[in-house]
This record gives sequence, structure tokens and C-alpha cells, in this order.
Amino acid sequence: MKFNPTLIKVLTLLAIVGLLMLALARVGGLVDERQRRAGEARRNIEQAQAGRQALLGPVLRAVCHETWETVERKGNTMVTSTLRREFFADATPDRLDVVGNVVMEARYRGLFKVNTYVTDTTLSAHWKPIEPEAEHPKGRVTCGSPTLAVALSDSRGLREAQVQVDGQDVAVLPGTPFSKLPSGFHAVVPRTVSDTITAKVKLQIVGTGDLAIAPVGDNNQVALTANWGHPSFGGRFLPTQRDVEEGKFTAHWRISALASSAGRDFFAGRSLCAGVPSTDNNGDAAAVSYAVTATASDGPSEAGCIETFGVDFIDPVNAYSLSDRALKYGLLFIALSFVAVGMVEVLRRLRVHPVQYLLVGCALSVFFLLLLSLSEHLAFGISYAVAATACVSLLAFYATHVLGGWRPGLLFGTGIAGLYGALYLLLQMEQTAMVLGSVLLFLVLAAVMVLTRRVDWYGLIRSTAPAA
Repeated sequence: MKFNPTLIKVLTLLAIVGLLMLALARVGGLVDERQRRAGEARRNIEQAQAGRQALLGPVLRAVCHETWETVERKGNTMVTSTLRREFFADATPDRLDVVGNVVMEARYRGLFKVNTYVTDTTLSAHWKPIEPEAEHPKGRVTCGSPTLAVALSDSRGLREAQVQVDGQDVAVLPGTPFSKLPSGFHAVVPRTVSDTITAKVKLQIVGTGDLAIAPVGDNNQVALTANWGHPSFGGRFLPTQRDVEEGKFTAHWRISALASSAGRDFFAGRSLCAGVPSTDNNGDAAAVSYAVTATASDGPSEAGCIETFGVDFIDPVNAYSLSDRALKYGLLFIALSFVAVGMVEVLRRLRVHPVQYLLVGCALSVFFLLLLSLSEHLAFGISYAVAATACVSLLAFYATHVLGGWRPGLLFGTGIAGLYGALYLLLQMEQTAMVLGSVLLFLVLAAVMVLTRRVDWYGLIRSTAPAA
């Protein structure tokens, strides 16, 4: 039995494509491994400095006492007794203004870069007079000086704290009086809860990844600025106003207690959890994943966490995520390159050996390995340009000999350069990647159909069939 050489060649090329897919899978494994190591580097930075930060406060707590009298009959005598109970009077501000200026700081663990931040934050809060109600008839309630507290999810990131009450500086002490909010600081207010209290708190906080704020006031206004052009706004509230520019952003939130459960969560004794539900870049809603110590659910309140909102300082040019996205187009690259070689082989009646197809596919596969390794030392755009130039030059040189001349070799190299350019556009335009990819495939299919519209495929197969 004699087999048709064309069929044998097609099967051989399919086997080569399978081998190249295994090579791409190995490169993908390297990308995953480097991503895991980058995650370990981030965790090391968080353990050594500070992790994700969540901020709550300021809030007040006062120790109060209620005394009341009861009359009991003991035998024939009426005895009057004075009873006393102790309780806490907690209060959230009726107005809370937060102004923060965030400065990004890069930290490194070997080759891996971790984005950390330093934020100078001013909290301005106002409380109306608080008059705790007595639980017993004719009960008398007295309260001591309240304690002002500010809670953080990771107090190691607290570099500086200053507290003023009605313009007067007060001493700052570590910890908070709340068992569910142990990390933070407090200060004794030289007032009583029956007075109007105005406080200003200045903080400098260090964190990693994202910053969350709990809107515990009745009326909350928050303004954040940062020297970072790629914020991902998340949590339960998106900014009412935002201005994202190259290298910086400004965002404003206005949140009422009518819309937020943060105040109720605080009074219910919930915990302050680090992290905010993630969204797409610049605040476009995406699938939510809550990064907290509690069990994730539909929202922070259900997870046992106080409701928060905030911003994640993401890095959109992460070399590993971009390399992983580029790898997803690896098979398309190989297929289109093989189609280009096959078109030249058909139209010019050349014979290209399967080994030559294999070498072309290997060069295309090595591009992704070059891209991964170079991007750990250079900017991604430069790494991409260097790797693409090296592979295009090699393939153009090789094609001049395989395709029988410098002109087809140059055309083949130009086509490969066009593919690399299209891939780079796909990586930069994530939102329109599917549109660009589908248009590219349509154009390639159209070109193949136009160029082969006069080819006699049956005659081509008969011309390569062995003689009987």
C-alpha cells in the first residue's frame, strides 16, 4: 500500500503542532511558577512591613454608669436600695471628612517588584452631644471622659499619628478599647459625651496592595489623590467623581448612613477586614472576590466584616500576566505562520520539509520564553520589541533560503512582524482584544481564499500522488 505524500505531510505537520503546543505549555508552566514566586515576594514584604490596610474612625467610647433606686418589703419594713450598672456608650461621627494623599513606593525581593504606598491622611470628625438613655425609671446616667479611637487592619503600618480635639493636642496611646478592633490607637478626650466634640486626626500609614475605608459617619466625604495612574476602585461604593490621568488620579466619595451599613456594622461588633471586593480597572464592576480573613460571601456585612470601600493600586503592565496573555495566542501564531509557509509552497510549487516547519515553529515558541526572561529585567515594551526583532530577523533570514529568494523571505518576515504588532495591540487593548483578534482571523482567511481561488486542489493532490 502506498500513501499519498500530501496526506503524510499534513499528518506530520499536525504532529509538529502538537509538539509545539507542549513546548508552549512548558513556557506557560514557567510563567505560573514565576507568578507564584512574585506572590511569595509580596507576602514577604507584607510580613516585613505592612499588608493591606483598612481604616475606621474616629469613633468614641465612654464608660457610663446608671444608678437607680428600688423599694422592697422586708417583713414589715420597706427598704430602699440603690443599684448601679456600668455600660459603654459608643458613638460614630455625624460628619466625617477624610482627605488622603497617597505616594507609591516600590519594594523589591530579588527580581520581583512589589507596589507599596505611604498615605498622609487627615480625618475630621464632629459629634453632636450624646445623652445615653436610662433603662430604669428615674435612673441617673453619668459618663466619664470618652475615648477617641481609630482602628487599622495592620497597625504595623502606622508611622505617625496626631490627635486634636477642639484645637487642643491630646496624647495618643496604642490599641483601641474595642475587642473586635484591637489594632490602632486611642486618645482620651478632655470633654464629656454631653458636649459637642470636634476632632482632627492626622495619620501617616504604610500599606501594600490596597487601601480601604469604613464610612462609619452619618455623612461621609472622602477625597483621595495618588501618584498612580492605574487605580482599581472597589468595595461597596464607587467614587461619585474621579479623574484618572497619566501617572495620577483623584477620586471623591459622598456616602450617607442611609446608604451604608458601616455604622450599624460597627455597633453590632463586626470586625474590620483588610481588602476590598475587587473590580475592573478604573472602577468598572467585575466579578467580586473579597480578600479578607473571614469567609467570603455576597458582601462584607454577611462575611462578618464592616462595610468598606477603597482602591487597589494594581499594576496593569505586570510582566507575568502579560506574558500569560501572550501565550494564549501562541497556537494562533504558529498556525498562521504555517499557513503562510504553506501558501508559498502551494503557489510557488516549492517543497518545504516538515523539519523546516518544525524549526519555524520552534523560533516562534522561543519568542515567548525570551519575552518572559527579558521582561524580568527590562520594561515589558522594550522586552517585547527585543524578542520580536530577534525572532523576526531569524525567521526572515531562514525563509530566504527555505522559500528560494530574499523577496519571499522578506515578505514572510514582514508578515511575522505584522503578527507580533497585532499581538502587542491585543495585549494593550484588553477590552477590544476579541474584536481585534476576530478581525485579524477574518482578514487572514480572506487573504487565503483570494490567493487560492484559482488553485486546482485535486490536480495538486494528483501531482504529488505516487505513480501506480
